[in-house]
Amino acid sequence: MEDSEIPKSTMRFLFELVEIVLIAFALSWVLRTYVIEARKIPTGSMLPTIQLEDRVIVDKFFFKHFDHISPGDVIVFHPPPSAHATEDFIKRVVGMAGDKLEIRNHTTYVNDQPLYEPYVKDKSKNDFGPIIIPANSVFVMGDNRNNSADSREWGFLPTQNITGRTLFRYWPMDQIGALAR
Repeated sequence: MEDSEIPKSTMRFLFELVEIVLIAFALSWVLRTYVIEARKIPTGSMLPTIQLEDRVIVDKFFFKHFDHISPGDVIVFHPPPSAHATEDFIKRVVGMAGDKLEIRNHTTYVNDQPLYEPYVKDKSKNDFGPIIIPANSVFVMGDNRNNSADSREWGFLPTQNITGRTLFRYWPMDQIGALAR
């Protein structure tokens, strides 16, 4: 064997290594794009439920195919054009299509019933509505009601913009668990 020749066993090992790396990359891409994703929280709009820099796991598959979005769910979505933003948002679903929503005297009402919101940092300072949420839309707000750009500002969220529902927080370690509903 010449000095410049690579043994067949080494070539086979290198080929298998490249193959494993490519398969791992492809699986990772498919999982992150379509099934589950880790997200870092960039703003304080969901305080106190989710702290700035917390990390959450987002379900991108099961809620679309086997479950549905419900009031109280914390979701990740592409903001509508009226939000003038490009990065995904994370907010809480407060109202569903067909619901009547109103904020008066610092209390949120859905279908004329006061909404129990133990997760809210401070009650909303401003009145809003009443409005009826149109078909194929939801109404979302941040838990930090007075410091959140949400449906009160930019309107209804088309359900097609929803990319996932948060499953749980995984960082920081002492806060691991499901998010308050």
